[in-house]
Amino acid sequence: MAVGAAVATITLKTWAWWVTGSVGLLSDAAESVVNLVAAVVALIALKVASKPADKNHHFGHSKAEYLSAAVEGIMIFVAAAVIIVLAIQRLMAPQGLTEVGLGLLISMVAAAVNGVVAVILLRAARTYRSITLKADGQHLMTDLWTTVGVVVGVFLVWATGWNWLDPVVAIGVGINILWTGYRLIKESTEGLMDISLPKEDNARLREILASHAGEGMDFHAIRTRESGAKQFMEMHMLVPGAWTVQEGHDAMEDLIDEINAEFPDLRVTGHLEPIEDPRSYEDMHL
Repeated sequence: MAVGAAVATITLKTWAWWVTGSVGLLSDAAESVVNLVAAVVALIALKVASKPADKNHHFGHSKAEYLSAAVEGIMIFVAAAVIIVLAIQRLMAPQGLTEVGLGLLISMVAAAVNGVVAVILLRAARTYRSITLKADGQHLMTDLWTTVGVVVGVFLVWATGWNWLDPVVAIGVGINILWTGYRLIKESTEGLMDISLPKEDNARLREILASHAGEGMDFHAIRTRESGAKQFMEMHMLVPGAWTVQEGHDAMEDLIDEINAEFPDLRVTGHLEPIEDPRSYEDMHL
């Protein structure tokens, strides 16, 4: 769907630029080219990320989604640089626009296509917790608002005769695209670095553990991380050394069941330690 939408919007926006000669509309078309390549990269990344764990990738392939978002972010930077250079050149030598009405109509059709697909992708991203779908959806939504801004700018050029406004609008588009690229690269980098779950989720998990502390148990070395659509938690659970293996196992499984009742997609790994043994506290600052 994203690939088809990108092809359609590239065609429409290139047509709009061709009939008007607007560098602002050209910048909008250039961003759609990035959308097309990003959609193809996202499709490949999703296929890789969906593969199950194998002998060489024991934890699966979910981080492939972060690589997709990073590639898209870098491409956005390149597109923004090209747009800004072209806009500065036009600013130095402003030119009049032609067939503005037709060009703006074509651009608005392209914006409508992007808007519909963006909403569908963002809903799917929330459902499947996919950073790839989220990145693609956010990019399309940014492209939608970019098109709206360019259309307004080109309309003002036509209404006022201020030809210098067209490249100024294009520069604004370039700066906006740079910001989008920065956010995508930042998010993908954090994912590759095993960023923790959101603060509110971590706080709730610690509340659950704290509710059991004092019952002959304690917890430390509590860590969480996200890997694409997957979430993980590790913890050390301290129990009385006199407990049998079965008692410790049952307590751990009951606690994990309680956690999964609120966080059904969280994969919890626990390590049992005797609460009286000083060696149990050597790794408490992990």
